[in-house]
Amino acid sequence: MTHICRECKRTFETELELELHRDTCSAGELFCDECGERFSERAGTEDGWHYRCPNDDCDGEGIDDAIHRVSKARVQTP
Repeated sequence: MTHICRECKRTFETELELELHRDTCSAGELFCDECGERFSERAGTEDGWHYRCPNDDCDGEGIDDAIHRVSKARVQTP
C-alpha cells in the first residue's frame, strides 16, 4: 500500500516513512496569528482534524481561525 503526504504529495512505501517525513515536510508548515510562531503540522495536531498552537503561552487554535498554512500566507507591506 502506498502512503501519500497530503501536503507535498510525495509517496512512501510504509506508514512509518510517511510519519517521519511529516516531521520535516516544509509544505506542511503552519503559523499562529496569536503569537507569530511557526511550526510543523505534526506539532500542531494529534489527530489531523483539530489544530492548536504548540506554544504553551498561546491560546491560538483552529485551521483558518488563528492557525494558517504557510503556503497560503501573503506578506503585507506598509
